[in-house]
Order: sequence, then structure tokens, then C-alpha cells
Amino acid sequence: MGHTTRRHNRQVRVLEEGRGRDRKEMPPKAKQKGTKAGAQKKKRNAGAALQRDEARRAKASEDQLKQRIRDLEAELERARSEGKAIYAEMSRQCRSLQAAMQSRSRQLEEEVKGLRKQLELCQREAETAQREAKQALGERDRTLAQLRAHVADMEAKYEEVLHDSLDQLLAKLRAVKPQWDGAVLRLHARLKEQLRQFGLNPLDL
Repeated sequence: MGHTTRRHNRQVRVLEEGRGRDRKEMPPKAKQKGTKAGAQKKKRNAGAALQRDEARRAKASEDQLKQRIRDLEAELERARSEGKAIYAEMSRQCRSLQAAMQSRSRQLEEEVKGLRKQLELCQREAETAQREAKQALGERDRTLAQLRAHVADMEAKYEEVLHDSLDQLLAKLRAVKPQWDGAVLRLHARLKEQLRQFGLNPLDL
């Protein structure tokens, strides 16, 4: 806008200097009489009319130039206003985007922290479960070993008791066998005698 104003000022000065030169270059009035005086008057009138036309044209050009300057200044002001509005909107969108990004970043950080805590908790639980399982397996192995040893000991003791009981039973049977054999023979003879008394043959039975 400053460059346009300076250019307008130069044009105005050129027009004013032109009008001044026209006034200086006009020939001095000559003291003549008759037809020469009339011709000079007409010439002066024509020059005055020409100057007025030039002045009107210069004024019209100046008015047009001023209007053009005002239009350009208004257009420049509109452009500045639009630029300010665009800049303000872009700034607002940028701030909104930055706020959204910061909020999302904080949210992701919280999620990562939560997942890390869960992972650490799961790892500790897994380590605890593995340790407990290892301990349980160790206790099971020890218990099975103890049970096997106890069963083996019980089997050995039971076998020993069984052998002792059988030996004692066999010894008792050997001791009573002669008496048992005699009693059986006497019982058998008495039964056959009774059968004969009833008229029965023991061999037929």
C-alpha cells in the first residue's frame, strides 16, 4: 500500500508540473488591435478551455487513481482479515490437535503402565506357581518314597509274621495228627456199625 501511495503522489506532482509549464509557456500578451486582438483572445479562450479539459481529465484520473487506491486498500484489508481469520482457525485447529495428541499420549502411557503392572503381576504369579508346583512335586516324591519304604517294611513284617504263624500251625498239626488219626478211625468204625444195625451196607452209600 505504501508503494502505491508514493506512485500516486508522483503522478499528481507530474500533472501539476505539466500544468505549470503550460502556464509558463503561454506567450505574453501583445498589445495589438483589431483582428490580431480578436485572434489572440480566441487563442487564449481555446488555451483556457484546453487547460480546463486537461484539469478535468487530470482530476478524473486522480479520482480514478484515488478510487483504485481505496479499492486496493479495501482489498488488502479484506485479505489481511481473511489471513488473520485463516491463521486464527489454523492456530485453533493446531492447538486442538496438540491437545488431542497430548491426551492420547497420556492415555497410552497410562495403558502401558497398567499393562506393565499386569505383566509384572503375572510374572510374579507364574514364578510363585512354578515354585509351589516344584515344592509340591518334591513333597509328592518324598511322600511316595516314604510310602514305598513303609509298604516294603510292612510287606516284610507281614511275610515274617505269616511265616511264623504257618510254622506254628504246622507244628500244632504235627502234634495233634496222631491223636486226630485215631479219633477219626474210631469214629469211622462206630458209624459203620450203626449202619449195619439199620440194615445198610456202608459200601452202598
